[in-house]
Amino acid sequence: MSKKLQDKVVLVTGASSGIGRATALAFAKKGAKVVIAARRVKDSEETIQKIKDAGGEGTFIKADVSQKSEVENLIQKAVEKYGRIDCAFNNAGTSGERAPLAECTEENWDMVINISLKGIWLCMKYEIQQMQKQGGGVIVNMSSDQGLVAVPNLSPYIAAKHGIIGLTKSAALEYAKAGIRVNVVCPGLIMTEKLEKAMQAKGAEVLGPVALIPMGRIGKSEEVADAVLWLCSDASSYVTGHSLVIDGGYLVM
Repeated sequence: MSKKLQDKVVLVTGASSGIGRATALAFAKKGAKVVIAARRVKDSEETIQKIKDAGGEGTFIKADVSQKSEVENLIQKAVEKYGRIDCAFNNAGTSGERAPLAECTEENWDMVINISLKGIWLCMKYEIQQMQKQGGGVIVNMSSDQGLVAVPNLSPYIAAKHGIIGLTKSAALEYAKAGIRVNVVCPGLIMTEKLEKAMQAKGAEVLGPVALIPMGRIGKSEEVADAVLWLCSDASSYVTGHSLVIDGGYLVM
């Protein structure tokens, strides 16, 4: 796969930490030129430094994906820097506050939907416009295994993650003949900085779902990154509109 991603221009949103950071670093190690986007400047600069330390090439562009003007600016600056966008991993998102649906505030609903669903729609909109100009490209969106099922007290998050899968399928149908492939990854429980903090705050209660995972462990950010890289490579050239579940077998139950 390494040669197939060499010198590709890749955009990764939400790359300041977690799965986004791991994926940006994985692309860089394969020889891709990586543009990362996020709101957190310091953490994003740390991601770029990790890319450079690994011998890769990366650029950080600050962007709030829920804002149309900032997404337009992100795509414009990425193209100005590298001339094209071969692959995009739309990873930015948020889970919001936990509450039963009837107690969910409008502010929480709007925040989650604007970042996690509208943000991916905006990114796709301007990525696809650029990919049409250049004759093709690959997009991978971030959903969740909870985009295929549900858990209580996270209704905006569940709605957003289901919506991302629908957006992916629609775009895959609309742009297949334009040489643009669009897929979505649906990770389960993954060890990220956010999960580590939750474990420190709540202890063993956070690890309850592990007992329901057939493989008996939490996934790694790097395992999701490997799936994204495969979907962006020519090794998956006949794959579009697909929802790739990465959950240790949880949804098989």
